[in-house]
Amino acid sequence: QVQLVESGGGLVQAGDSLRLSCAASGFTFFNYGMGWFRQAPGLEREFVAGISWAGGSTKYGESVKGRFTISRDNAKKTVALQMNSLKPEDSAVYYCGAAASFDRVQTPTGIAYWGKGTLVTVSS
Repeated sequence: QVQLVESGGGLVQAGDSLRLSCAASGFTFFNYGMGWFRQAPGLEREFVAGISWAGGSTKYGESVKGRFTISRDNAKKTVALQMNSLKPEDSAVYYCGAAASFDRVQTPTGIAYWGKGTLVTVSS
């Protein structure tokens, strides 16, 4: 049974940092590109960051470049999102996703497996 379980969300103030983690099971983790997406109320799910199977390639959404960092540990089957200098507009439910390739991880339609999400709220 495929599972992606996010953790680390919470309520923080603007300027704070937060680290999200996603634990994977039930599929061959190192064969998949991994990504983080977010969705705020009333908005479409938005690409945040993606990482290739070996971690050698990363890509970020324009709104988070320079503030967020994605990383993965294939031995532990986890992917993390370090979020710094958080802004109120970063508030959303953050989802972890797995895709068959690095290109596919950059769009919601390319994701094969989704987690259930973790809520991040940034107060001003």
